[in-house]
Amino acid sequence: MESEAEAEANSRRSLEARVDALMGGLQADLEQLAAIPSVAFPGYPREPVREAHELIVSLLREAGVPTIERIDLPGTAPVIYGRIPPPEPGAPTVLLYGHYDVQPAGDESLWFSPPFEPTPVPGGLRARGIADDKANVIAHLGLLRLYGGRPPVGIKLVIEGQEEYGSAFDAYPPRDPGRFACDAVLVADLGNLRPGTPTLTTGLRGDCEVTVEVRTLAEPRHSGEFGGAAPDALLILLRALATLHDANGDVAVPGLRRDPWEGTTYTEEEFRDLASVQDDLPLIGTGSLGERLWSGPAITVIGLDAPSVEQAASAVVPYARAKLNLRFHPRQDPREARDRLVEHLRAQRPFGIPLTVTPGDTGPGFEARTGGPAHRAALTALKEAWGTEASYVATGASIPLVNGLAQAAPGAEVLLFGPQDSTCNLHAPNERVLLSELRNTVVAMAAFVREYAADYRAPEPAAPVEGHR
Repeated sequence: MESEAEAEANSRRSLEARVDALMGGLQADLEQLAAIPSVAFPGYPREPVREAHELIVSLLREAGVPTIERIDLPGTAPVIYGRIPPPEPGAPTVLLYGHYDVQPAGDESLWFSPPFEPTPVPGGLRARGIADDKANVIAHLGLLRLYGGRPPVGIKLVIEGQEEYGSAFDAYPPRDPGRFACDAVLVADLGNLRPGTPTLTTGLRGDCEVTVEVRTLAEPRHSGEFGGAAPDALLILLRALATLHDANGDVAVPGLRRDPWEGTTYTEEEFRDLASVQDDLPLIGTGSLGERLWSGPAITVIGLDAPSVEQAASAVVPYARAKLNLRFHPRQDPREARDRLVEHLRAQRPFGIPLTVTPGDTGPGFEARTGGPAHRAALTALKEAWGTEASYVATGASIPLVNGLAQAAPGAEVLLFGPQDSTCNLHAPNERVLLSELRNTVVAMAAFVREYAADYRAPEPAAPVEGHR
């Protein structure tokens, strides 16, 4: 007689065999989807975005999704919304999220093959958007196909078409909470710390932008005649920017939260390679990489208006401006973080000269609750798919819709994982996805809904569970 352990092992082998049988079709669908240049940025044609939308709707219908709707919002590519009712009363509902738009290809001369011609690479495929986020959409499709459109949980699907540029949909879910009500949200717009390492992302840093400018003269003046007394706007700006970090490169702005990082992180060698740091140059800052990258602040000068070297004249610079990007702790209030940076800059008076500081937009961070039934099911599923315990990471990247979904379904657990990995070159030339990561993601998603349905209990009111930091 088969033991319980043997039955469980056979069930897992059966699930993996069924996923393996689906992979040929899923790869073909991924190649078809990745060949569509669905860039939703202004100035790009809208037809490819519509074509990608229609292809996904068709694939979802074939996979057995009985209800598919289209959400149209001003200035926004259509959002695909699908529903599969729970198989029985009391079964949980899982919302699956992804997006079908992609980043622009950028400088195509840097690509090894045309960006919208999916091309085989060792272990995978190369194309713009194939990892971010079309492989994630196909992973959802694989989950639905595996269960013949009748998974052991209720399903809600949200596949948006303008995530990369930003849209009116970011703020929409809290205005229509009934449509997005669920027990767990599975955001497939992320991936693993490294290939072969199952990873749950538990935190997203918030971000904001601030502009700082200096005007000192009505117009440039000869540096030989006036330099040394006339206030140089660029010199003043640079002196103010230098106060943002201490001698070690750590952010020196008071009031910006920084906590120790308790999860997994890169080795220094991995990070240097991923960031393409030049040989023999040190990294900046102190503390663990996780603390510097995810649970502490980072300030980057992302733009600078000043005379170019090629057009430089021997003159005192009358005007200079810089744009700063601040990334802050997932649990710090966005306005508070932005205000601390603004206050710090306004307090600076280089050589007695005040700065004009203009606060820009903010985006909140996010920290997922852990310890609930969905989290337990995800840990089991990730280990089943990859054969090793899951790691915890955070990211400095922003997914604005995560907060919107969390507000619409405040009791839902939010899980973030998918087939991307840190070496997939998302948003860069030669983006690629590994088919092994796609395959394992489908296994993990399928095992997750199985485990979640079996383990789910209606949550009782309790204090929030702290997330990993």
